[in-house]
Amino acid sequence: MSRDGRVNRRQFLKGALTAMAAPGVIVPAVLSSAGRADAAGQSTLSVIRLDDPYRATVESVRRLGGMRAFVPSGAAVLIKPNIGWDRRVEQGANTHPEVVRALIEMSLEAGAGKVIILDRTCNDARRCYRSSGIQDMVESLSEGRVSLEFVRENRFRKVRFPHGKLVREWPLYTVALDADVLINVPVAKHHSISGLTLGMKNLMGLMGGNRGTFHSRIDQKLADLTSALRPHLNVLDATRILVRNGPSGGRLEDVRVLNTVAASADPVALDAFGTTLFGLEPSAIGSTVAGHEMGLGEMDLARVRVLEG
Repeated sequence: MSRDGRVNRRQFLKGALTAMAAPGVIVPAVLSSAGRADAAGQSTLSVIRLDDPYRATVESVRRLGGMRAFVPSGAAVLIKPNIGWDRRVEQGANTHPEVVRALIEMSLEAGAGKVIILDRTCNDARRCYRSSGIQDMVESLSEGRVSLEFVRENRFRKVRFPHGKLVREWPLYTVALDADVLINVPVAKHHSISGLTLGMKNLMGLMGGNRGTFHSRIDQKLADLTSALRPHLNVLDATRILVRNGPSGGRLEDVRVLNTVAASADPVALDAFGTTLFGLEPSAIGSTVAGHEMGLGEMDLARVRVLEG
């Protein structure tokens, strides 16, 4: 405990890991063959509302069984936040650095051999990484197993999408393809083309080539992309959401503070929930519908096991 009586991050994280083994704590099985359903075949979604993004993130993952349910000892973990824009934390265009910090530290506690954080940005990468607060956060960890990497254009590999309906192959980043565990960490916000940008849309930051061509019939293409990458864990940063002028934003009056973090191994269920934060039905976002139709997850939240806190 710190001198002012507050529990610090490391103490909080260790306490959460200990609590996983305590009687009465719900620890659903999340490691099905599809990586998204519990032992009964039902998708599980945890939703935590706290004004501390770090603690909300830890609790959201703990409700799913903790990070050890997703990260084996020695695993190479890729954490993919949205760092696409040269915007400050409070502007809501990028994933909150404290959400990312929690996922990094949980991965290390679970025994990850290395943790990599990256995004193929839309604005200048060096400015995005710094303005977002992600770079300062990673540097503050002083942890040799953790690296914030810039995307290199010569490190994409063309991949076949066996289940793709519109996209049959596309160059994807080799770090994502080679990682043992992919954790997708979008921020919830408005998007001028897709309606919203949530988890499935966030995976575009792992694509090479001309991503602009994805904007035609984007809904099905995002589902095709998700079918090829299949994150092991999806964590939605809705600590503050961008309700207008997305995806880049810039105006504080377009940001709404919700102090919410949600997590699920099911990317469709997570996006379905994220849609409701904007006062919309999951069916309003075409990529969610397309993902459900492809069998990537459940969009009917009445059929999802929701753990709220």
